[in-house]
Amino acid sequence: MIKRLLLPVSLCLLTIACNQTPPPAPAAAADSGPKASDVFDKTLTGVEKEFVSLIEAMPADKFDFAPTKGKFDGVRNFGAQAKHVAAVLNIVSASLLGEASPGSENGPADMKSKDQIVQYVKDAFAHAHKAVAAATGTTLLQELQNPFGGKSKMTRVELLMEMSAHTFDHYGQIVEYARMNNVVPPASQ
Repeated sequence: MIKRLLLPVSLCLLTIACNQTPPPAPAAAADSGPKASDVFDKTLTGVEKEFVSLIEAMPADKFDFAPTKGKFDGVRNFGAQAKHVAAVLNIVSASLLGEASPGSENGPADMKSKDQIVQYVKDAFAHAHKAVAAATGTTLLQELQNPFGGKSKMTRVELLMEMSAHTFDHYGQIVEYARMNNVVPPASQ
């Protein structure tokens, strides 16, 4: 008799259990994982450390250096590469923060000295950290107008990734410039 009652009683308990609203998850569990802004900030911090230390390591009299042997006609010199990276960081950050675009991808034309360029780069990274801090998991796939022109759109996550990808692209170029001038990048020491 008990065996015959076991199946109906089990089904009844299962039905009751399935129709119950599960208890809410503890608030701490929802906040226990990393935030999107933390992940992107960690990456940006690593890029910043390598890029800024290399800019600071290059002697001031080499900021106008650009390779001439081979097919290097029209390439940016070392200082212009650094300003370009900073300008793009500012453009992307402004887009992410809903600010007006700060101008050209080349940075201020009148900025020439090492001290000015180093400060401009540091300020651009500070602006980028502010933009990254505003990133949330719920807005990462939101589309924004492409800050570099055209009718295309870019998601916030694409723009956040562009900050590091673009910076490392130019980092690779200026590493070569530095080594051509007997400067070992601090990240390689």
